[in-house]
Amino acid sequence: MSVRAAELLAMPQPAWKTEDVAMLQDMAEKFLETEILPEYDRYEKNEIVERPAWEKAGSAGLLCASMPEEYGGAGGTYAHESAIAEAIGHVGVDGFGIALHNAIVAPYILHYGSEEQKKNWLPRMATGELIGAIAMTEPAAGSDLQGVKTRAERDGNQYRINGSKTFITNGQNANLIIVVTKTDPSAGAKGTSLIVVETGEVEGFQRGRNLDKIGLKANDTSELFFNDVRVPTANLLGHEEGQGFVQLMQQLPQERLLIGAQAIAMIERALAVTLAYVKERKAFGKAILDFQNTQFKLAELKTEATVGRTFYNDCVSHHLDGGLDAVTASMCKLWLTDLQCKVVDECLQLFGGYGYMNEYPIARMFRDARVQRIYGGTNEVMKLLIARSL
Repeated sequence: MSVRAAELLAMPQPAWKTEDVAMLQDMAEKFLETEILPEYDRYEKNEIVERPAWEKAGSAGLLCASMPEEYGGAGGTYAHESAIAEAIGHVGVDGFGIALHNAIVAPYILHYGSEEQKKNWLPRMATGELIGAIAMTEPAAGSDLQGVKTRAERDGNQYRINGSKTFITNGQNANLIIVVTKTDPSAGAKGTSLIVVETGEVEGFQRGRNLDKIGLKANDTSELFFNDVRVPTANLLGHEEGQGFVQLMQQLPQERLLIGAQAIAMIERALAVTLAYVKERKAFGKAILDFQNTQFKLAELKTEATVGRTFYNDCVSHHLDGGLDAVTASMCKLWLTDLQCKVVDECLQLFGGYGYMNEYPIARMFRDARVQRIYGGTNEVMKLLIARSL
C-alpha cells in the first residue's frame, strides 16, 4: 500500500513540489509497486536487490534524476530526488539503495569531479551500469570522520590505498566507490581526501561479508577491504589533496535532509496502514477505530506527522534556495528520525499481536526504522552540532 502525504494529512503541496516533481513521484510509486515490490520479499531473503532491478530503475529514469542532462541525468533538482525517496518509503521498499546512489554519491562527482570524471562516471550511474557507494565508516571510526585510518599514498601517477571500511550501503553491488582516505595522516582533517575506486578496474579490492542487520535486509551493507589498491591520481575528487573533509561537510546537510525524507515517508505509510487496519479489525464487537484511545492516539500521531511534514518541506525549500545550514539539517535528521521510531512503535501497538508478525508491513517498518537514528551521524552527534549554535 502506498500513500501520498496530501491524501493522508490533507495538506497543500509545497511550492517545490511542482507538477513535474509530483508526476515523477507518481511514476516512481507505480514503477516500484510493479517492478520492485513483487520481488521485495525475495530481495529481503537474499539480502540484496539484484542488479537487473537497478538497470530497470535506470531505464525508467529513476537514477541520477538531479544530474544535468549532459551527464546522462534528467536535469532535475533535489526536489526530484526527494520525490523518489518518498516514493520508496510510501511503497515500502526501503532497502532499495537508489536514494543514496542518486542524492549522496552522484553529487560528490558533480560538485567536485573534473569534466572528464563527470563524463566518465555519471552517465553510467544514470543507467545503473555503475552502482555507487561512499566508504566513510571504519571499524574504529564512525561519526568521527577525522578518525579514519585508510591511507592513500602517492606512488608516481597512482595512489596506493590500504585500509578497511564497514557498514557500507550498497557494498556488495557497488562498483563505483568514493573512499574517504588520509593522504596526509599528520595533517588531521586537512589530510583527508576523497578518491574514487572503480572496483572492476583494480586489483587488491575485496568485499567482506554482507552484514547481518536487524532491518533493511534488502540492502546489501558490507565490509570493504583495500589491500594495495592502485588507482590513477586522476581519481582524486577536487583539484588538490586535503579537500575531503570540507567536501564531506558541504554535502552532509543534503545527506541528513535525505534521511529526513525517508523518515517522513515511512511515518506517513505507517499511519496509512494502521488507519486501514483499525477500521477493519474488531474487538469487543466494534472496530478498533471506534475506541476513544485509538482515536486520540491517531490524532496525536497525525498532528506530529503534519508538523514533521511541514518542517521537512520548509527544509527542502531552503535547500533548493541554497540556504539549508548544517544546524537546521541536523535538526531535521534528529527530530524526524526520532519521530519516525515513535510513530512506528505506537502504530505497531495498535495492531496488537499481529504487529509483531513479520507478514505485516508495520513489523518490517519497526525493524527498518531503527537505523535512521544511527547512520548519517548518530542523533547524539546531531545534538552536539545543534548545541554549538546555542
